[in-house]
Amino acid sequence: MKLKLDENLGTSLARWFREAGHEAATVTEEGLRSASDKRLIETCRNEQRVLVTLDLEFGNPLLFKPSEYEGIAVLRPAGKASMDRLKALLPAA
Repeated sequence: MKLKLDENLGTSLARWFREAGHEAATVTEEGLRSASDKRLIETCRNEQRVLVTLDLEFGNPLLFKPSEYEGIAVLRPAGKASMDRLKALLPAA
């Protein structure tokens, strides 16, 4: 699966996805930090990547129609977004 991790997730989760066999790029690695939501989601669409983020705005189907993208995964951990809590939200690799 081709993924792009938003800047709010860091590189450790990207490494975990890569070890599980996914093609994971990060906003930071690609020089997209502080890019607008519109630019980020358009980049994901052009690259045919699923956006993985903590940003609730991407979960609004009125702003980002799900059928127009490969996917948008908004992670909502209970409490602080630690690596263990984020991994617990995802299917086993």
